[in-house]
Amino acid sequence: MSTYKITKYSKDEAKLLGVSIKPSTNPKKKIDVFDKENKKIATIGDIEYGDFPTYNKINKIDANERKRLYHIRHSKDEKVIGSNGYYASKILW
Repeated sequence: MSTYKITKYSKDEAKLLGVSIKPSTNPKKKIDVFDKENKKIATIGDIEYGDFPTYNKINKIDANERKRLYHIRHSKDEKVIGSNGYYASKILW
């Protein structure tokens, strides 16, 4: 079970996508994403790295810059709807 604490930001973003999220069962990941039938469809967020909600608690200006850079680095995989990259981008960034 992941030690990552899911934030309200991530819960709200997941709700907008019509999915539910729970702490990941993979100790190296943050979140498992589930569809409406409660079938796991993605595992997202490397536990070793920060994300927008985490950085936002520390420094809002830095968080926005990290978000911008994340989207540049992951511009290809975040556009593939239904992929791990897509859900990571939408829920964690």
